[in-house]
Amino acid sequence: MSNPKSDHKDQASPKTLSLKPNNLLVYVMAVACGMAVANLYYAQPLLHTLAQVFGTSIGTTGLIITMTQLGYVMGLVLIVPLGDLLERRRLITIVTAGTAIGLAGAAMSTSIGIFLLSCLAIGLTAVAAQVLVPFAAVLAEEGQRGAVIGRVMSGLLLGILLARTVSGVIADAYGWQAVFWFATFSMLVQTAVLWKMLPESRGEMRLTYPALIGSILHLLRDEPLLIRRIVYGTLGFAAFSVFWTSLAFLLARPPYNYSDSLIGLFGLLGAAGALSASFAGKLHDKGYTRMGTGLLLSLIMIAFTIMGLFSTHLIAIIIGVILLDVGQQGSHILNQSVIYTLNPAARSRITTAYMTSFFFGGVVGSASSGYVYEMGGWTGVSWLGGAFGAIAFLYWLTDFRTKAK
Repeated sequence: MSNPKSDHKDQASPKTLSLKPNNLLVYVMAVACGMAVANLYYAQPLLHTLAQVFGTSIGTTGLIITMTQLGYVMGLVLIVPLGDLLERRRLITIVTAGTAIGLAGAAMSTSIGIFLLSCLAIGLTAVAAQVLVPFAAVLAEEGQRGAVIGRVMSGLLLGILLARTVSGVIADAYGWQAVFWFATFSMLVQTAVLWKMLPESRGEMRLTYPALIGSILHLLRDEPLLIRRIVYGTLGFAAFSVFWTSLAFLLARPPYNYSDSLIGLFGLLGAAGALSASFAGKLHDKGYTRMGTGLLLSLIMIAFTIMGLFSTHLIAIIIGVILLDVGQQGSHILNQSVIYTLNPAARSRITTAYMTSFFFGGVVGSASSGYVYEMGGWTGVSWLGGAFGAIAFLYWLTDFRTKAK
């Protein structure tokens, strides 16, 4: 499937750089990842507002997040593998420009149907972040790949968390449409910056597009560690999506009665998860991946237990947000640090295999969360999220290997 000479050329080409964690380009890529993936989450703190604007139920409004994540899954399958085939800088900038078009569509939406289609387009093109992450792995110096990935992922995770805060503040001040116009402008600026800053780097695979997509199935067959990390990531992100989809419904009602901006501020509490990203990358570089994975997955269960038992206590929700973000985001970094060691020539396709499953978990979590909240309230949501975390932890217990993978 790959050529050793091609692998070497892809990593050592003079058109690329040898990245260390503190290189300026690492920070540029981190910010770009954060801004790209933030587009998936701007709507989350606005769900109760959007339900009123479009006159839809809680369950239907929850589909806004589902459509965005479904688009992301489609982009992971159809676009991200091209990072192993095409010139990466051009691919990233074209896809980023496409995100701006989808965001403008959301801003101009006059019905829930148009808004949902725009969300699908936003998700489809926001996968630029998942081309950037394996690109960083290609450029990273040997022995520092985990740290570089952790640094880039810190930016991505901060983008996820800050998106909710920025969205809530802008919506309270200028209305929900201003959120998506702000995001549109951000993506246009990012397109120009990435075109100027990124080095040219072309994937060395010489496959047709259908063969490229088909080769992902061979990776799943040949890499058992990829399968294991997919399970951890899928269940962890399902739990994460269960929480964040229904949090706005919980906080907009008694005893909280919070505004969009206050709900958005809860994203800042998850900054601990982003800060844990670099730490998790270092755990991998030092050989503590398996132990760290188990600890981080256990935090997901603990978070939902606390928030389920004490849902009317603000301090319990705050503690739960922090533990959930640290557990899910940290384990996600360890998953990526492992899978990017498996086949250097196939990093974009490995990303597709992992992240498609990862966001499928998000689709299941977000789609079920709104309806579970409608039927069983916050208690039902806590049981659902905790169950996803518990299954992931139990599966971790079946990993009896002594090596830290």
